[in-house]
Amino acid sequence: MNMCGILRPILMLLPAMLGVGGGSMAVADAGHAALPVRELAPGLFFHQGLQQEMNAGNQGAIANSGFIVGRRCVAVIDTGGSLANGQRLRMAIRQKTSLPVCYVINTHMHPDHVFGNAAFAPDAPVFIGHAHLAAAMLARKAVYRKSLAARLGDEAASASAMITPGKTVESTLSIDLGDRLLQLRAWPTAHTDNDVTVLDSRSGALWLGDLLFEGRVPALDGSLKGWLAAMDTLRGQPVRLAIPGHGAPAAAWPDALRHQERYLQALLHDVRQAIRDRKTLDQAVADAAQAERPNWLLFDDYHPRNVTAAYTELEWEN
Repeated sequence: MNMCGILRPILMLLPAMLGVGGGSMAVADAGHAALPVRELAPGLFFHQGLQQEMNAGNQGAIANSGFIVGRRCVAVIDTGGSLANGQRLRMAIRQKTSLPVCYVINTHMHPDHVFGNAAFAPDAPVFIGHAHLAAAMLARKAVYRKSLAARLGDEAASASAMITPGKTVESTLSIDLGDRLLQLRAWPTAHTDNDVTVLDSRSGALWLGDLLFEGRVPALDGSLKGWLAAMDTLRGQPVRLAIPGHGAPAAAWPDALRHQERYLQALLHDVRQAIRDRKTLDQAVADAAQAERPNWLLFDDYHPRNVTAAYTELEWEN
């Protein structure tokens, strides 16, 4: 019996354990249309999230998500920011294939990528993430749930259970969907301390999660220097299609990294200079990398946090 078969009886209990009953899921499914997806390569389906903050109108569908179909089963990559978002993705899968969902891969801990996990509990998949993912999710669970309630409402927040990985990636991991091999890689601290990328060997598509932002300003929640180092490594990878965590996929590689690298390098340079000039954190927030403002959506929502994180990291580097 394969892993899906072994875990299915156990994981079928998850909806009740997590307070996500089959009846409530059916009601939500009936009230929402399937997420629109594009087939970027044979068997590789992609949904582009909205370049917005979470709100009741978008139900958390702001991050990119998708799925890959093999001969035997399906792997989902990121599930969106709410139960309803995950259910709409699940409906999209059922419109494209009747094969079982055997794997749900979370590229990192952020709520817009993981709160749709509960929608897939009835499929009894193996949930996969970085070796640090479970600890990061549990440490922020209360904060994320409170934020979700404020943005989407109490009912949506209470239904959107957080499911941690049952299988983790320490360094690399290969999974076979049936004549279709996915190569998962865990990264040192970069965007977060729990970033995972997924390379589809058949299409050459690399799902980068939030190691790559396009259009929307990058969000630093790990290490600025570590993120730049990860990008240096990524640049040498054989990639035919780069799929970011936010924004449009790109066939030009490594050119797809260019805008993000420019922003992060400007952040690094200007915050270092602010520290040398003995500027306060508030002064650094006001001044650092402001020339990048016209180039990014949601700049004022995330750039001040990025400067704060960079200042904290770089303050003691010498």
